[in-house]
Amino acid sequence: MKGFLNLNKLKHFFSIFFPLFLLVAFLMLLSLEIYFREYIKKTILLPEPKAAISSVKYPVLKSDFNPAVSAKGAIVMDGASKVVLYAKNPDLRFTLASTTKIMTAITALDYFSLKDEMLVKNSIFEGSVVGFKQGEKVTFENLLYGMLLPSGNDAALTIAVNFPGGEKEFVKIMNENAQKWKLENTHFEDTSGLDDGNYTTPLDLARLSAIAIQSPEFAKVVSTKDKVITDISGKNVYELNNLNKLLGFNGINGIKTGYTEEAGQVLVTSESFTQDTDVHTVVIVVMGSEDRFFDTQLILNELSGNINYLTIRP
Repeated sequence: MKGFLNLNKLKHFFSIFFPLFLLVAFLMLLSLEIYFREYIKKTILLPEPKAAISSVKYPVLKSDFNPAVSAKGAIVMDGASKVVLYAKNPDLRFTLASTTKIMTAITALDYFSLKDEMLVKNSIFEGSVVGFKQGEKVTFENLLYGMLLPSGNDAALTIAVNFPGGEKEFVKIMNENAQKWKLENTHFEDTSGLDDGNYTTPLDLARLSAIAIQSPEFAKVVSTKDKVITDISGKNVYELNNLNKLLGFNGINGIKTGYTEEAGQVLVTSESFTQDTDVHTVVIVVMGSEDRFFDTQLILNELSGNINYLTIRP
């Protein structure tokens, strides 16, 4: 009888604790499964995802060249790939003169609309000017033409002083853009290029110009030879002529001249041409030149028919 009672106690024990044992075992196995799944994910090498099929046109020269330019610094850069095809002292610092206005233009294009009306707050007479009179109202678009064709310092100043915070804040944004675009050897003190504290290198100026010509508005203005503009009233009329003598010849469609006694002659040129149905653009920079147009023409002669664009596939 006593043995029977012990057997009943044992059955009672198993009836209570065996299901609990099974539950604990199940939870342990589930935890182990989760652990090993995570371990496998971390340790097994997954197949590398396939890159999208694409092609990049990489420029190479058929033959190297070394033109006898007077410029102390010069560079040729492919506009799309930023590949340097020729360079002379590419990292030497120079003052920019009026090529400063390239940065002024693209900084302003990020903020203003072409039809924005701006007040001419100051009449200035230093260097090249359009001749705007104090108190006139002019559209931002017409100020761009005035700044980039005859290199009007009064146009550059008017754009800057109409920016919130005035010229000082505008120049701050110009320098922030230089840092953003990795132009680490570039600095600005003013918007027109009169201040010799502005500096850059041929390499940085080429990079800046390659960025600028991607803007349709900028590209349109710098490719314009002549333009007649007015103020808002239409009473004051200004005839503008582009200072770039090479513009319009053999695919040359920009970009900007510059000159001060400190900087010497400066010229940034863009040339577009077609090869195998593709349109390519190169940027040529000469700085500290004795004859910027002659130097640029020498380089253009060496470039003519001398570039192959290779298709590079991943």
